[in-house]
Amino acid sequence: MSFAQIPVSDGGVLIVGGGLVGASLAIALDAAGIDAILVEAAAPRVDTLPSHDERNLALARATVNGLTRLGVWAHARDAAAPIRRIHVSRAGEFGAARLDAREEGVDALGWTLPARALGAALLRRLDACTRLRRLAPARLIGIEPRADGWQARIDIGAGELRVDTPLLVGADGTDSQVRGWLGIEADVHDYRQSLIVATVASERPIEDRAFERFDDGGPVALLPLAQGRCGLVLSVPADEAAAVAALDDAAFAALAQRRFGWRLGRLSRPGRRHVYPIRRVVARRLTAPYAALVGNAAQTIHPIGAQGFNLGLRDALTLAELIAASAATGDAVRLHDYAARRAPDREGTLAMSHGLIRLACLAQPALAPLRSLALLAWDRLPPLRHALARRGMGFRGRPPRAVLEDWT
Repeated sequence: MSFAQIPVSDGGVLIVGGGLVGASLAIALDAAGIDAILVEAAAPRVDTLPSHDERNLALARATVNGLTRLGVWAHARDAAAPIRRIHVSRAGEFGAARLDAREEGVDALGWTLPARALGAALLRRLDACTRLRRLAPARLIGIEPRADGWQARIDIGAGELRVDTPLLVGADGTDSQVRGWLGIEADVHDYRQSLIVATVASERPIEDRAFERFDDGGPVALLPLAQGRCGLVLSVPADEAAAVAALDDAAFAALAQRRFGWRLGRLSRPGRRHVYPIRRVVARRLTAPYAALVGNAAQTIHPIGAQGFNLGLRDALTLAELIAASAATGDAVRLHDYAARRAPDREGTLAMSHGLIRLACLAQPALAPLRSLALLAWDRLPPLRHALARRGMGFRGRPPRAVLEDWT
């Protein structure tokens, strides 16, 4: 095997993982004039990567603000549908909670965008980066500590590269290899559920509304899509997922109808089904000496409320902001600041997603009045409603500056 050495200039960052969050971090660093290397497992095609899957992402307002600042949204907005109203309910119980963009003084609470469309937009923006070196397909095969950073060994197929970097960033997903090599433990919870993602047609137009419906089987969501169809997210027990995904169109539409109800009339013409297991994997630390975690490598959460990518992008933008403000990229103080800055947003979102799924989907009749009262309070108390709307839009804790243009 041949070997080569890549000299990384002072301030250079090595990002392992070229998915949605890793690519966003690379773009943010490039925009700040910071050298970086992005290690991607798959060779990029013209418009997509394997990580750009079939999910329909609900992007919070803060996320779209950040993508706009990065120059990514211009490539994605034509495929996006605005979410101006949100409706939350529990099957068989009274009360519902509603959010409306007009009450919050904004044109939209968020947008729905297929993950593939966002991935294609990120690839187009990556092509315009001037301070970034992309290694793809490439694989990190080892790291060794140095006095002022890390030396990484990277397999590029034709040989091995050794890269010296003052900051190693793990953006390599739920089962992060970087997290393991750094000795950062993670807490894992298997919900024993899977998501089935598809599109359906609705008898009544969904317009600009997003629906989250809970029952004993888990959450069901319907999201508006740009082409007028609905994005369906259906949670089922993991051991039933393959059978449910294999149902014929009529049987699958009937199941979605039973779980969601008739608020949009009859559901029909389901598209292809895609199955994703649901696990909660939370790193016990976000940093190690000269290293940091972002996105799913830092925390993979239940998709309820669609906060996963939104939370990960705020990781990336906060880290980029702190790196840009520091003369020493891997400085321990900056990494401490990163963990401290992310703590309120991260911990609040983790508590919300885990607590909501446990409370809203438990099959305990005694909880029904409490759940209904909670929904009524959310719906009828404007201060609570506004606070929840702001957090849902991604403005929790101390957000990165890149997402704040609506709030300055």
